[in-house]
Amino acid sequence: MLTKVICGMHIFFENTKVIHILFFRKGKSYQSSSPSAKAVLSSPSGSSVPRGALDTIGLLMKLGRVRNIVVVAGAGISTASGIPDFRTPGTGLYANLAKYDIPYPEAIFNIDYFSDNPHPFFSLAKELFPGHHCPNYVHYFIRMLHQKGLLLRMYTQNIDGLEKLCGIPDDKLVEAHGSFATAACHLCYTPYPAEEAKQAIMNGNVPICTFCAGAVKPNVVFFGEDLPEKYFQHAEDFPKADLLMIMGTSLKIEPFASLVNTVKSTVPRLLLNRDPVGPFERRPLRRADYMELGDLSDSVRKLAEILGWHTEIQDLMNSHENGLCSSTDPSNSSGENSDSSETDSMH
Repeated sequence: MLTKVICGMHIFFENTKVIHILFFRKGKSYQSSSPSAKAVLSSPSGSSVPRGALDTIGLLMKLGRVRNIVVVAGAGISTASGIPDFRTPGTGLYANLAKYDIPYPEAIFNIDYFSDNPHPFFSLAKELFPGHHCPNYVHYFIRMLHQKGLLLRMYTQNIDGLEKLCGIPDDKLVEAHGSFATAACHLCYTPYPAEEAKQAIMNGNVPICTFCAGAVKPNVVFFGEDLPEKYFQHAEDFPKADLLMIMGTSLKIEPFASLVNTVKSTVPRLLLNRDPVGPFERRPLRRADYMELGDLSDSVRKLAEILGWHTEIQDLMNSHENGLCSSTDPSNSSGENSDSSETDSMH
């Protein structure tokens, strides 16, 4: 690859074609956010076509400009696995809670309401417990980021456990809203065997703390509870990031939503979502911000194809899912029902 500096631009050539333009001034380089000024690809006829968000980010990754990626994800990454998100009108979880006879949808995840009446949550928990669904293409793309040595950390709002199930190691994963993997009394916080808690819930019973007789719940974070200690390592992770990927979240629930604003202003942020959310709703976009709107699974697949990873991801899915899930087809990752603007709101 050859590079040439012309009038404040680094121009990268490959086989005589312009494949990338990086603008700079006063000794600092940046990706221009102007559609006409972003990286361009020259066709054999000499015409220039603006590169889209996926092409630009893919090129930065292939050029080795990106080595520490932080992923921020919400419920939209799991809808292709058959798990409903929370806020989509008509199909989201909050739109289908009438049978639990609760005063308002979020009450089912409110710690004060749970203390008075834990039964609605435990009825829902029977459906939410991990084990009924398989990871999809989006999860395995994130695992591939890890295998390529590019994943600094993944921060997820989800409690479905699919990130771990697809093989993302615990030290690369921050389950910001907890998980079903452990359980404790909601009053005195005495640990309780998670498997015993699951058995009780699946049998329609409320697990009871042997110390104070309070209701035991899985360690998923309710409204009114503190986030897990591991969440606060973001203070170290985000300053190190050289790319932030935001997937399938509405960025409405704090403090998780504010994570995306803690990277340096020069760090590229890529939103893969159904709709613009958070800082991506503002116009014009920040200079280093990129969006690919639409079906999340389709967008991730396109980025994988740009990177040349698609076959590797499919092979990884096939080898890992063999015998892992019997009731769900792991290849069904089209995301037809995915509303990737929605977020898990267990916080």
